[in-house]
Amino acid sequence: MASRLSRPGVLLAVFAIVATACSGSNASPPASSTAGAGASTEASTPPSQVPASQGPATIPPGGPVAIRWYCCLGGGEAPEQKAVEDKVVKDFNASHPNIKLTFEVVTYDQANGQLATEIQSGNPPDIVGPVGIGGANAFHGKWLDLAPLIQKTNYDLSGFPPNVVDIYKLDEGQVGIPFAIYPSALFYRKGLFEEAGLDEPPHKYGEQYKMPDGTMVDWNYDTIRQVAKLLTVDKNNKDATQPTFDPKKIAQWGLELQRDDLRGLGAYFGAGSLVAADGKTAQIPDAWRAAWKFYYQSIWTDHISLTGSQFESKDINPNDYPFFAGNTAMSENFLWATYGLSDLDDWDLAALPSYNGKVTAAFNADTFRIMKSTKHPEEAFEVLKYLLGDAAGDLLKTYGGFPARTAEQAAGIEALQSQFKNKVDWQVAVDGIQYADNPNFEAPMPAYNESLGLVGSGGKYLTNWGNKSGLDIDKEIDNLRNDLQAIWDKAS
Repeated sequence: MASRLSRPGVLLAVFAIVATACSGSNASPPASSTAGAGASTEASTPPSQVPASQGPATIPPGGPVAIRWYCCLGGGEAPEQKAVEDKVVKDFNASHPNIKLTFEVVTYDQANGQLATEIQSGNPPDIVGPVGIGGANAFHGKWLDLAPLIQKTNYDLSGFPPNVVDIYKLDEGQVGIPFAIYPSALFYRKGLFEEAGLDEPPHKYGEQYKMPDGTMVDWNYDTIRQVAKLLTVDKNNKDATQPTFDPKKIAQWGLELQRDDLRGLGAYFGAGSLVAADGKTAQIPDAWRAAWKFYYQSIWTDHISLTGSQFESKDINPNDYPFFAGNTAMSENFLWATYGLSDLDDWDLAALPSYNGKVTAAFNADTFRIMKSTKHPEEAFEVLKYLLGDAAGDLLKTYGGFPARTAEQAAGIEALQSQFKNKVDWQVAVDGIQYADNPNFEAPMPAYNESLGLVGSGGKYLTNWGNKSGLDIDKEIDNLRNDLQAIWDKAS
């Protein structure tokens, strides 16, 4: 599955309110078109045109310091996006005569390989972004620790949720500062709950759920399984709790888990890592084992989730995620998934269930990073501050990102709501930020890209479990750990 920012129309990308609050730009929203590889360079405005209050007023001996901004590991290549990015470069250069910022665009499908080539050839860029946690961790060890520069410049981090700042604290140091975030929540269809005579799921974390018999129970994965069975219906209108239910003729499914990555699927049950503390031993967190067994049982025993072939079927699931087609009652997903909901008018957000008494909301985030190899870290940090500050409104708008800064999230919610006729409880997603998984499920692991071939979208185990019934899932999980270890041993 592609990165969030590469999705056409992700979040529908109409963050005019956020942009106005941050920068007042009228940049156009992104479209589904793509652009070819290329580079863009904007000329500096003569120093005489630069207000004294905007940036350094002197040009260093030898001319402005050259800083190169590389895109697009996480999207940003569409022509409408590039127009905004070019303007950001032009505006930055006009206000910072001591720095010459240039912009390099490489299409998403080639960006990873091109960046690796530039690094190996000794010609790496200075700044990379927008890039997600997973995309950046494919280049683990190459990012600059920002902590000394944050301290030196007294850069204020107090406006960000502390746990989101901490997601970027790795063994490399503070490798990032929050920019765009995508908390997760439980998407559900109000009409399907009403049709089944069920109470809607709770919107506030910690609230209990009222079962059909009136009992109040904790909103956990045992409860959601029971509710999902009542919401899974065959073509004869029998639900999955009834003995005459036909699992071969399902018309409506009760629950879809976020299955883009086995690590992310596991993270909804608890934060963890496939890498042990020694950095080289493969492990399976207990919570992830439980999550994967829940997933497998949901497909093949309870029949509340689509099989792999059904998920891939364009007749059943034509638009990436089953919830978009209206035939799934509940779905765990990230906030960027709102891009596919324009055809539904009865959906809302609810709290994610807990596992063993604890809630974990798998978390996606994108930002800009500075490469450790930069020859001009202070100037690169000056650019980074601009991208996260003065240019943030325009960039969030064109990327369709939800603002990480707490003070800007109310405007972000207002902009989101303006895209839908049905009233949505967006506060649920904001509340989910405090439950973000840390360590993040996309955290570094040895032989990162090769390991994704086992656990990522289209990977061996995610594919097998979705398409083969009757597997010994505990044995499968053990085999996955052994396969990871073999890859890591070979790479070491």
